[in-house]
Amino acid sequence: MDQLQEEEGRLLGHNPLLDDEDVLSELFGARLGTRARRSDVTGEEDRARSKPTHYRIVSFSLYLEDIARLEDLVRRLKEKGYTKANKSQVIRYALATVDIEKMPTML
Repeated sequence: MDQLQEEEGRLLGHNPLLDDEDVLSELFGARLGTRARRSDVTGEEDRARSKPTHYRIVSFSLYLEDIARLEDLVRRLKEKGYTKANKSQVIRYALATVDIEKMPTML
């Protein structure tokens, strides 16, 4: 396996929300698939301590055409066997492989 294939596998196979089984349960105070009990909900201080530090949720705007292309890329990846492919992974792969020297001066 060459370096590019290894990099692709690492980027497409890595989903920080699924790596740690309890990341979402820590955020929401309950196991996935169950309703949170009042005793499961922690105070503000406890929630602040349990926030993951290896990723952040961000929001940015895309044109509708770009969203359609991104969704098409995810669909095609799933067809190729990357069953857990998602938009975040495609964007992380694009960031890791972009060559800014080849970027046009006018986007």
